[in-house]
Amino acid sequence: MHPLTLPAGTLCTLIGPPGCGKSTFAARYPASWRVCLDLYRLAATDSEADQSATPVAAEIQNLLLDARLARGLITLADSTNVLAHVRAGLLARARYWQRPTVAVLFDVPLGIVEAQNAGRDRVVPPHIVRDLHAQLPSFEQLLAEGFGQVHLVSQLAAAADLT
Repeated sequence: MHPLTLPAGTLCTLIGPPGCGKSTFAARYPASWRVCLDLYRLAATDSEADQSATPVAAEIQNLLLDARLARGLITLADSTNVLAHVRAGLLARARYWQRPTVAVLFDVPLGIVEAQNAGRDRVVPPHIVRDLHAQLPSFEQLLAEGFGQVHLVSQLAAAADLT
């Protein structure tokens, strides 16, 4: 079962710190829909954690975003996306291709995020998780930025039992 019904061509941006459940959420959809910086860092360096590969990973992500959006294919941007300039770039691509946009904000309490991060194969340093959690935008901020729809994962989980 897919937690959201996404119209054709939608760019769905997942927003949250490491360990909040973005990739688990994305796994409910076809793998071909997913673009993910971690995967491209892995492909470039054999390590998802190698932040030095982020510029190359971003180029790969942008190529795939354009390829999918040009064809009107649903695309899930599965990265932290907590920084406003990163979201602005995603929104600009969607506008260029005249595609609808949806944001899914992972409004997961910090304690749960920290616990889930600690249980992952690749643990992100706790101070980074806290910093990224502190930078989460609000529902209203995402609407003001231009997302056509914004969903809180807490509400999706309550409605569809995503836990």
